[in-house]
Amino acid sequence: MKDAIYTSLLATKRKRRKSFAVLIDPDKADTAKIARIIDLSTRAKVDYLFVGGSLVISHQLDEVVQQIKANCHIPVILFPGSPSQISPYADALLYLSLISGRNPELLIGQHVISAPVVKKSGLEIISTGYMVIDGGAPTTVSYISNASPIPADKNEIALCTAMAGEMLGMKLIYMDAGSGARRPISEEMIQLVSSFIEVPLLIGGGIKDPEKVYLNAKAGADLIVVGNAIEKDASLLAEMVNALHSVSVPERP
Repeated sequence: MKDAIYTSLLATKRKRRKSFAVLIDPDKADTAKIARIIDLSTRAKVDYLFVGGSLVISHQLDEVVQQIKANCHIPVILFPGSPSQISPYADALLYLSLISGRNPELLIGQHVISAPVVKKSGLEIISTGYMVIDGGAPTTVSYISNASPIPADKNEIALCTAMAGEMLGMKLIYMDAGSGARRPISEEMIQLVSSFIEVPLLIGGGIKDPEKVYLNAKAGADLIVVGNAIEKDASLLAEMVNALHSVSVPERP
């Protein structure tokens, strides 16, 4: 089924349930480390494994994805920093448009260049409105994109940006404070944005403990993405997933 992953995300959202993804950066993970993450993710019942980074200079993207696919059944979704970060061995690709910035190359320019290769990849393509939120520290994506993040206290700007992305046809909205963020996205911003959009909302960056996972999910995040925290303390993974699944959201009438 070509749109299996997106269909699953929509179904999960309709049921008012939450999902969890672990982000693996191929530049920071060797074979042994990936094997450990796979084992922990499988035991913790992680929903998705995201693979990608802002640079990916190691040229091991295919090898990383193949190692994951050979050792578990968790769907692999590419989270690319550039059009070159494509592996046909993955299940899906977040086709990111940086809607929070004003760099035309990352809004549409690089997509025009990458479209033929992406089309031929056979991957499930999920158009994603990508929004970088100020996390209190310079991020690689802000530097590479030459675009300023949305200020952390400008909830209305985030809201209007997300609504515009949805109305332009984006299937997902991904708000990211960036790798190594000193502060994560506020629950107030998440709650405001989630209350005005219908597509699934992904949240990542600066999430370091189970409590923040719980609060983000309670505020309206549909999928939580964690990377650095897992790399620094893998024992947190099961606690984070348990915290996410403990969120009880009332059924809509």
